[in-house]
Amino acid sequence: MASNIVQRVGFAVVAIPLALGLIWLGGLPLALLVSVVGVLGTRELYRFAERQDIQPLVVPGLATAALIPLLVWAAGESVAVRDAISAWWSYAVALWTIAVLMLILVMRGPAERPLAVVAITAFGVLYAAALPAFLLSIRHGGHGTRSWAGAVLVFLPLVVTWICDSAAMFVGKAVGGPKLSPTISPGKTRSGGIGGLVGAVLAAVLWNQFAMAPLGVAIETSEAILFGLVLGVVGQVGDLAESLFKREVGVKDSSGLIPGHGGVLDRFDSLYFILPVAAALLRWFGAA
Repeated sequence: MASNIVQRVGFAVVAIPLALGLIWLGGLPLALLVSVVGVLGTRELYRFAERQDIQPLVVPGLATAALIPLLVWAAGESVAVRDAISAWWSYAVALWTIAVLMLILVMRGPAERPLAVVAITAFGVLYAAALPAFLLSIRHGGHGTRSWAGAVLVFLPLVVTWICDSAAMFVGKAVGGPKLSPTISPGKTRSGGIGGLVGAVLAAVLWNQFAMAPLGVAIETSEAILFGLVLGVVGQVGDLAESLFKREVGVKDSSGLIPGHGGVLDRFDSLYFILPVAAALLRWFGAA
């Protein structure tokens, strides 16, 4: 246990300043980071499938996972790229689907579960690469590179997630009571879920007041409360969804990539759900 805590603290000491710097900087470096996260998360999900004798199309899937965040960034940087994506994205998705099916015909036989191969190849990209790419939409919705205003908007859903997770853990251990979802995540309690919601709301309101307001990007207090409530629910559902995947394949962590923290899927489980919802809410509120 002590070794695990030391690993967690050591990783945080390095990772948090690096993440803060890249989010402040924005632009291509941040897009490349999200791209790497997308590739690693997609690969971990593909390994879940491989444990069940399903062999995804790894190279096409990982290449697409790497490309999506870069296209999101490029669309924000260039009107021409944005217009081209708006005009052609549906055709690109159709052609990508056809290409995957053609590869399946060549590379997988009927006994190799081709339907499952197609499903996991596509789902891995959408879940682990397309969803976190919404971080770039939040960061660059109205702010260029080297922007603290853009950075605090990104950290709003991040801080809400961290506080929600921490509050849920502490309240759940202190209060106990009925399990939230005993067949999926036996350690989580309903009391912890409520504690997480309260923590999420407080985090959203305080971050809005003390970090966003001084930089001129604050939302209304009522909007911050709604933001915390919605993300508190969505984040816990995202956590359970990833736990469901791990429960199916019988693993505790998605990988051992991050010392003391497991894998990319373990760190982003809530954020996969939270980032798209946060981007939509901030756009609705006129903040990004």
